Amino acid sequence: MEISESNIKVLIQKIAQLKTEIQKVIVGQDAIIEEMLVALMAGGHCLLEGVPGLAKTLMVRTMSQALDLSFRRIQFTPDLMPTDIVGTEILEEDHVTGKRFFKFNKGPLFANIILADEINRTPPKTQSALLEAMQEFEVTYAGQTYPLDRPFFILATQNPIEQAGTYPLPEAQLDRFLLYIKIGYPTAADEVKILSSTTGGVKHKVEAVIGAEEIKQLQALTREVSISDDLITYVSELIRATRPDTSTVPYVKEWVRWGAGPRAGQALILTAKAKALIQGRYAVVMEDIQHMAYPVLRHRVLMNFKAEAEGVHPDMVTTELFKSISRIQTKL
Repeated sequence: MEISESNIKVLIQKIAQLKTEIQKVIVGQDAIIEEMLVALMAGGHCLLEGVPGLAKTLMVRTMSQALDLSFRRIQFTPDLMPTDIVGTEILEEDHVTGKRFFKFNKGPLFANIILADEINRTPPKTQSALLEAMQEFEVTYAGQTYPLDRPFFILATQNPIEQAGTYPLPEAQLDRFLLYIKIGYPTAADEVKILSSTTGGVKHKVEAVIGAEEIKQLQALTREVSISDDLITYVSELIRATRPDTSTVPYVKEWVRWGAGPRAGQALILTAKAKALIQGRYAVVMEDIQHMAYPVLRHRVLMNFKAEAEGVHPDMVTTELFKSISRIQTKL
């Protein structure tokens, strides 16, 4: 896809406008918003985790309002069935001929942006239906394959503290999420702003600033951002160092059960490219990779039982990897 230089500048400006529109409603959480935009530009999905009341759902809904795209919310529950999200066939009758036939009635999965609220509350059968949509961008029903609308972007939320009636996501499905974003409590100053802005009578209107075709152009442009061979080698070394059987990092051998696969490296390079583009650069630098490594590896590095008992988490492994793997000197 050929994009002119003037169009490139317009697209980058629209990303900045998109972030501004979201910030009309969402106070603070600038890094979280940027990571969501990175996932959108890289063409992947996001898993958002945070305790109740941190505006996870509001954040996704606000983002959908700033995008001129179709949006559907699915509230995941233990009794949700695959047909509830994919769709089902209904029996109809031709009023002219009197013949009866089955017609596929599309479910809420047929939209550009899907808010999968409390995704870990639904059982494996429904998760498997969602997994096909996330990976193949299509769904299958009664032997017939139906392509999903593009761009297709799933933003899923889950609550880390309430585990009653939940189903942990399979590792294969977790790996399909480009980024695993953890949302923390706001700062004291941000919390004051939140309390002030949400308890008054003023409502901020969010304007749609970018459409489907422009997002497709951005996703194509993201892949055109340059990255040096040295940085690609660094990413490869970083990912390989997460695997206990081949890693030379003692911290990994002690605490990690399974390391990340090649998909993690692909995700890290793509998201680093998107982050560079958001900041108006056409080349990836080391800081882009190190910033995006945390949400990329967070759900792809599986800790052993000892680590879980001692409170050692994947972010700590990523930090140790940066210390252990020599920083490659580049011209970027």
